Amino acid sequence: MTSYPWALVLANYLDYAITLLVAVLALVAALDCLRRQAVEFERAWKRTKTFWLALTGGAAVVSVFSAVFSTMTLVSIGVPGTGSLILMLVAATIAGVYLADVRPAVGGPSRNPRRW
Repeated sequence: MTSYPWALVLANYLDYAITLLVAVLALVAALDCLRRQAVEFERAWKRTKTFWLALTGGAAVVSVFSAVFSTMTLVSIGVPGTGSLILMLVAATIAGVYLADVRPAVGGPSRNPRRW
């Protein structure tokens, strides 16, 4: 029973690290989506910019709020709070799909820029 508290603290810090990583990834995805033009999404045959901006923006908001909550708990009691890891999984999946699939397709060079 004496080893349980340090294991719980370690788990909290691992959750905190995951939360911070997902927050950074979601912010990068949302900012990248924001700077793209809407026509680039249509050229790449992907969903609309509004769709991806809503998903990546929502993922960024959820993950940043969770990171802020965990940081406030760390400052107040010395151990980071645990957010919802299922929400972090959803946010990481959204950001990962955007960064791995949509971003390369949208950011690629156009074959015939005068045609569109």
